Amino acid sequence: MRRIMPIVGLTALLMILGAGLARRSGAQTNYPQAPDFTVTDLNGKTLTLPQFRGKVLFLNFWASWCPPCRAEIPDFIDVTREFGSKGLAVVGISLDTKEKSAIVGFVKDFKINYSVVLESKGETEKLLNDFKPGQFIPTTFIIDKQGRIRDKIVRSMDKEEMVRYFNRLIAE
Repeated sequence: MRRIMPIVGLTALLMILGAGLARRSGAQTNYPQAPDFTVTDLNGKTLTLPQFRGKVLFLNFWASWCPPCRAEIPDFIDVTREFGSKGLAVVGISLDTKEKSAIVGFVKDFKINYSVVLESKGETEKLLNDFKPGQFIPTTFIIDKQGRIRDKIVRSMDKEEMVRYFNRLIAE
């Protein structure tokens, strides 16, 4: 019995350390599938999760009155311009309660070049329930080419971080 206890303890320690190393090395392979969605952007285009298969998708929950949200918009514009034809897609989900015309004006003023969806009862309510971005914005879900959620970022992102995520996931 005395010989078994150290072996059991050592085995447990190795399992714990191995699990920690697997998480740090990115060895996780069982990422959750993103919930399917159907939303309509400000231009009247219907967007669904299957349309983004084969692309890296940044699903960004934001609002026009949110300073960190506004700060990251130019970086989303830049990465869309640089990597949109290489497999990157950005969809902004505006949580504003303003009239659609105000958000359309905001998008035009900021020269946003990616799809923007305005929160509405029904389609985006389901999206919010399924993705659960939480109470803080900006929140960005990073979805890989297979439609799996690879990360949830609850803060603003910068261009360098966006490019790192894109390059890593597009190469998989």
